[in-house]
Amino acid sequence: MNIPFLDKWRKRPAAGVAPLAAAFDRDPEGVAELLAECELLRARVEATGVVLDDSPRSLQELDQLPPLWREDPEELPWVGNDAGLYLGTVVVRNVPGAHWEVPPGGGPVVRLASGREIPVVEAGLDWAMTGSPELSQVYAEAAEA
Repeated sequence: MNIPFLDKWRKRPAAGVAPLAAAFDRDPEGVAELLAECELLRARVEATGVVLDDSPRSLQELDQLPPLWREDPEELPWVGNDAGLYLGTVVVRNVPGAHWEVPPGGGPVVRLASGREIPVVEAGLDWAMTGSPELSQVYAEAAEA
């Protein structure tokens, strides 16, 4: 029996496949712009005078901020996630050959020209929770690779 709508239904991504990976396959530049938004992080640092201009220097300035987000356990992971996405954005925009990748079922990572993969969201979460590694340090290592 041939039922046309079933063919489309069978070709849909499985429930465990991240929609971000599918969107990235269709529009990598659009997804990169979406990843660069980092709204919560931008809102939190705006009052401090730090300008998030996608430069390596802005990562150094972020590293110097007092970690007030640690006082709010609900906000902490979101700030960390945004910090990781911002770190990835700075790497992609400033390190030649670096680009975003979104593996199926995984979160966004940055792949360097050398082939090395940087789990930027993990680095951002670690930074938000403990202050280490510093975002500028992760960037410096990526720029050297």
